[in-house]
Amino acid sequence: MPPGVGVVETQRAVVFDGDRPLTLDSGAQIPRVEVAYETYGRLNAERSNAVFICHALSGDAHAAGIHEGDDPDRPGWWDNIIGPGRPLDTDRFFVICANVLGGCSGTTGPSSPDPRTGGPYGLRFPLIQVRDLVTVHRALLAELGVERLLAAVGGSLGGMQVLQWTIDHPGEIDGALVIAASGRLSAQNIAFSAVAREAIMRDPDFNGGDYYDTGARPDRGLGLARMIGHITYLSEESMREKFGRRIQDAEMPRFGFDVDFQVESYLHYQGQSFVERFDANTYLYLGRVMDYFDPFRDPVKVQRRVEAGGTSYLVLSFDSDWRFSTAHSKEIAAELRLAGAPVTFREISSSHGHDSFLFAIPDYHETVSGFMDRLAGERDIG
Repeated sequence: MPPGVGVVETQRAVVFDGDRPLTLDSGAQIPRVEVAYETYGRLNAERSNAVFICHALSGDAHAAGIHEGDDPDRPGWWDNIIGPGRPLDTDRFFVICANVLGGCSGTTGPSSPDPRTGGPYGLRFPLIQVRDLVTVHRALLAELGVERLLAAVGGSLGGMQVLQWTIDHPGEIDGALVIAASGRLSAQNIAFSAVAREAIMRDPDFNGGDYYDTGARPDRGLGLARMIGHITYLSEESMREKFGRRIQDAEMPRFGFDVDFQVESYLHYQGQSFVERFDANTYLYLGRVMDYFDPFRDPVKVQRRVEAGGTSYLVLSFDSDWRFSTAHSKEIAAELRLAGAPVTFREISSSHGHDSFLFAIPDYHETVSGFMDRLAGERDIG
């Protein structure tokens, strides 16, 4: 793989403030919104080469490269796809990734101070929808002087943002890459979200969401929620290959209720490492964002907007993903085609389950590269 983007820095911009608060789709308002974001590559003179990355539930603005002083072996969460010579080629494209509204990595969310009280919002932060995330992304682009995107790219919740963006704001995006996403969560998916939410809210340290100044956070609940979620991100095949029924640090089972199997140890590690970087309230809010997502609810409106937008779509799924299975992606592709959009759909073979979109799978990267090459050719981007 060619070298990546190197050392990068997270930047911040205030995109709503003062007499211009953010008005959400619900009508609720947030007085001040700050956004954390990173950029890779250079914006060309025509401002025609911008690519926006929409991240998944547990992601952030740090998609590629390393921060000063960080472990060079632990780059941004999508580093394998962003950089010179990679599918999102920073020699050609100006790539932007922002932490979403409601996040906990520099963008205004439940852990941020409420200007009206001075204390953290907690559960007083208003409920948000995918289109509200898009509103903030668009405000950031205005700050950066970008009026139209060559492409918007996202996996999972990121793909949902891309899809909503093209429907709500036709004509702003040339190409949309919707990867391992869903246009409408199934009852099973909502059930997983419900159990994760209960794990957090039943933690004795949750304190109704006001745990920031108590000296104790709902780490047990958040860790358990992450463990539940992580099971759904992996495939049975990948778990069998990684862990099987192997015992952790022993030859024989210890026959007790403590961690005994390697898969148990792995899940505990994932839960613990997650609580060190994530906020429990953000997990609640972004999970609920996904539950309520339903962009094709009004097919007549969708058709009118998609026809006007001129966006071409690449919809990708992975054959081992059972969280958002190929059926979800096929439904998205069918709805878009029904609305008159040009759609390319591909199912990629992978053993990594839902997390496949984070891996450097050759067929997957070649498909993304081909789509980006076509978009670049249509806009005469060298």
